Amino acid sequence: MTGLAGRTALVTGGGNGLGRATAHALAAAGVRVLLVGRTHATLHAVAQELADAPGGARVAVCDTAEPEQVAALGAELADEQVSILVNNAGIAGPVRELVRVRPEEWDEVFAVNVRGVYLMCREFLPPMIERRGGDVVNLASVSGKRPLTRRTPYTASKMAVLGLTFTLAHEVGPYGISVNCLSPGPVDGPRMHRNFRLEAERTGTSYAQAEEAFVSRSALGRMVTETEVGAAVVAMLRMPGLTGADIDLSAGMIGR
Repeated sequence: MTGLAGRTALVTGGGNGLGRATAHALAAAGVRVLLVGRTHATLHAVAQELADAPGGARVAVCDTAEPEQVAALGAELADEQVSILVNNAGIAGPVRELVRVRPEEWDEVFAVNVRGVYLMCREFLPPMIERRGGDVVNLASVSGKRPLTRRTPYTASKMAVLGLTFTLAHEVGPYGISVNCLSPGPVDGPRMHRNFRLEAERTGTSYAQAEEAFVSRSALGRMVTETEVGAAVVAMLRMPGLTGADIDLSAGMIGR
């Protein structure tokens, strides 16, 4: 299923950031986009941005970490033929040493970042299996594969998404369904800007120094952009034979 125009994609966390960028990239490729997330206002704003796209956009509010809400979402979208599932919804979690992370914080990160992926796949894969075709793209992170100090819940959850992806690809491959991971590196945006401010405060340096110390780790000397992430999702969907794969998009970022 390498042709994208005319297909329908469901994008979780579609109201902002990487979800919004991915929705725009898919719409530009002629895909009808279903925007799913917890906040109607942000989802509606993105849908308005895509109002003139050939496939249009539809909004559905759902907390993907909650089984009952995901089941209700499946019923609500039963009239849509979802053949692309982009599991983008996620949270950063606490920024502190593991011994200071509370159990409820750990559970929240895994509920959103891992259980949400599982629940969405469980709900929307059966129709793809019946039709014998489809694509799943899970958003992981390079931070699941390298040390990231004071971010153990986040890095552990993203490694779990990788394991889920690799195994699921083999479970549904016989039905013509591809399952892949995209692992972005640090993405230029509000979250990283906040991290640079916090790091500058922690180390007694300037914002510019904290940013330079971080981006100097990458081969390109910069972070990736939200637009580049959206373009990468589309590129992966256009690669026949790609399944059970994990693609790094990090501007050559290394951990140290």
